Amino acid sequence: MRRIGRRDIVAAILIALIAGAVFTSPPLQTLQGLSLDILTALRGKIIGDRRDPATSPVVVVAIDGETYDTPPFRGSPTQTWTREIGRVLGSIADGGAKVIGFDVIFKNSIEQSEIPFGDAPLGTRMRGFDRDYLIALRQISDNGKLVLGEILSNDHPEPPYRAQQLAVRNNVRALNVHTDADDVIRRMPLTFSIDGKPVPAMAVELAARALGAKVEIASSGAAELSGYAIPSAVPNTLTLNFRGLGHDIPAYSFADLRACVEKGDRDFFRRAFDGKVVLLGTILNFEDRKLTSMRLPGGHDGTPAARCALPVPASTAQRARSDIAGVFVHATVVRNLIEHDAVTEPGFPMRTVLTVLFAAVIAFAACMLAPGGAMIAWFGLTVVYTGVAVAAFVHALALPLTEPALASLAALAMMTGYRFVLADRDERFLRKSFAFYLAPEVIDTMVSSGKMPALGGEMRNVTMFFSDLSGFSSIAETMTPGGLVTLMNEYLSAMTDIIEGHGGYVDKYIGDSIVAMFGAPADDPAHARHAVHAALKCHEKLAELNANNPAFAGHGLSHRIGLNSGEAVVGNIGSPPPPPP
Repeated sequence: MRRIGRRDIVAAILIALIAGAVFTSPPLQTLQGLSLDILTALRGKIIGDRRDPATSPVVVVAIDGETYDTPPFRGSPTQTWTREIGRVLGSIADGGAKVIGFDVIFKNSIEQSEIPFGDAPLGTRMRGFDRDYLIALRQISDNGKLVLGEILSNDHPEPPYRAQQLAVRNNVRALNVHTDADDVIRRMPLTFSIDGKPVPAMAVELAARALGAKVEIASSGAAELSGYAIPSAVPNTLTLNFRGLGHDIPAYSFADLRACVEKGDRDFFRRAFDGKVVLLGTILNFEDRKLTSMRLPGGHDGTPAARCALPVPASTAQRARSDIAGVFVHATVVRNLIEHDAVTEPGFPMRTVLTVLFAAVIAFAACMLAPGGAMIAWFGLTVVYTGVAVAAFVHALALPLTEPALASLAALAMMTGYRFVLADRDERFLRKSFAFYLAPEVIDTMVSSGKMPALGGEMRNVTMFFSDLSGFSSIAETMTPGGLVTLMNEYLSAMTDIIEGHGGYVDKYIGDSIVAMFGAPADDPAHARHAVHAALKCHEKLAELNANNPAFAGHGLSHRIGLNSGEAVVGNIGSPPPPPP
């Protein structure tokens, strides 16, 4: 592991700050949304966090494909369905529903049609067609149980037609959604400013009526409903918590409910809707589909609810889709509010701090470890942090995920570049300079110690080691050249291994003599002690060689070893090497 200096620490901190600032900056704000998407997917895969649809406080009545294919709706424009819609709504209200909200907008009435039909417009001939429907709306609205929907827009607003607004006494709320820069719905508006006053959005209004409370808006913009402080990372929004990936909300087919009205089964309506918030909306393959934070794992258009009158269609199996019917976005808001289960997101300062800290840890790891080791550290830390984030998301806390992961990866790359260009330049140069006459272990010790000998020489306290064989000349005269070389190779190799094993550096061989030093070029505060231990070990090794090595047989070699500690000039003396690249 590489030692780091003061300059490295400053570099790591600066790199972490830069990476954190970049990946939490407004241009990359979509990363915050991507974190929500990934957490939603991982929670669904790892935890499998699904709730029983039967416990849902909100249900959906769906104008679905089955409705379009079932008489009397088959082949009829939706403007002609109003009488049947009124009958079904009346049965739902009588069944004990707390409140009914419209996620469909009937902008026009067939009574308004100007299409020629005979000698008069069609609308004239259909006068009174919507009377029963409007009466049903008035009766349900007078009991505080009905809210119609509208789309607010400066250019093309989409309100229900005027007669409906009058029937419900202007109990109309906005269905507008909050879309992020990547066209994904992860949050929903809480209120809209109408005539200078905050008016609750559709889902908020439904939840408030179900709870028998009103939304309280503080001067700071914070919202509270029935004692629940609604978390809002983006002002005036609620972050959606899709716990069940769409499975947790029952969906009733409007066609089956209409048949149930014909059947006269009031008990079914009581079992299905008593105490529930009801949303009327469409579930179609190509209309009102929304991308949400369920887009990665795929969401579902609710769970098919119990049937009353019609048989279950043959094609009821659902598959996960990247988009969901828009009515389930509003239904999720209602459930989040009633169950106090909206997602809490850390604010910008906390997200930035977490991202910078994560990047700093990886920057220091990249400073101390080799690139491969730093990459392993990044992967391991990311996996651990992801596990922590998923565990937090189970409790509706969305920690930043993509920002720390990407910022730390960028910090790793920047620190690796810093080391290659600046920090490791001297190390590479010294390794290259000493590679031809120092053992790799000694070079590693020099580098890790952080104290390099000055090129050109420096004063350092060292211990010199000198040894030679006694009577070597006489012994050499009795041996063949080949035998002498073998003997010396065995002897010098054994002694050198011992010296280097104790931290010494063999400077040169002079015939049978060995000149070595301890304390240079690698700094060693205990050089004297290590030199003594090496000398004693060399003495023992020579006795072992005389006894066991065939090359030493009959020679009885002995040697003399001298040690001296003191100041010496050490380093590269002579022609200066080329500067580092």
